[in-house]
Amino acid sequence: MSADAIDANAPSAGHRAIVARLSAAQKVKTRGAPGYSIYVNRPIGRHLAAFAYRAGLTPNAVTAISACFSLAGILVLVLVPPQWWTGVLVWLALAIGYAFDSADGQLARLRGGGSLSGEWLDHVVDATKIAALHLAVLVMFFRWYPIPTGALLIPVGYSIVATVIFFTIILNEQLKRSRGWTPAASAASDSGRSTPLRALAALPMDYGFLCLAFVTAGWPVLFFWVYTAFFVANALYLAVALRKWFRDLEVLDARTR
Repeated sequence: MSADAIDANAPSAGHRAIVARLSAAQKVKTRGAPGYSIYVNRPIGRHLAAFAYRAGLTPNAVTAISACFSLAGILVLVLVPPQWWTGVLVWLALAIGYAFDSADGQLARLRGGGSLSGEWLDHVVDATKIAALHLAVLVMFFRWYPIPTGALLIPVGYSIVATVIFFTIILNEQLKRSRGWTPAASAASDSGRSTPLRALAALPMDYGFLCLAFVTAGWPVLFFWVYTAFFVANALYLAVALRKWFRDLEVLDARTR
């Protein structure tokens, strides 16, 4: 959750006015931010945040709603034999959970700024969801998919890759902030801005785009190869990104000594 406030003392406004306030105060689009998150999930999150604001919900309550939807989708993968409708159900549950995940931070800004405890809860839920989703795919593969035993290592590897990406991004931000870095300063240069082309290129790393892939879960062969392609793309991205992130911190070290 962001700690940037959006005029918390403003008088009560209608839904459209609240969404407009959120859009005007939206976080910068950082370089490499994926397309689904920017152009689909974030706008949906604005509307959910506006509804939650008018309903008097707290950001932590919205985080809890997000967790419940994500958990529901994960449980369907583990407990229900895959069919066409279960794939749609998983996608909807995960996508709605992801939209509420975007809404909690936006709601925090509407209410005057986030809290450390709220940001902690948000990150804990995200970390749990990211690891658990791929382990749920592992269980689904083991129980219902006619694939070789060795292929079960793919969701294990995906869980590791996704967890390391999430943790490292959070760690990078915290370490850079400790040296005076801010997202706004990064976005001030052309190299820090998101563009439609960069957003499109980052789609395979987009959690929301991965959620959409679960629509194919009822067709084992199709989903297995779609999921494997996502894993390979994320693993390659991590291999390249780790080197870049390390070099960025080396440069920041040199500048701040």
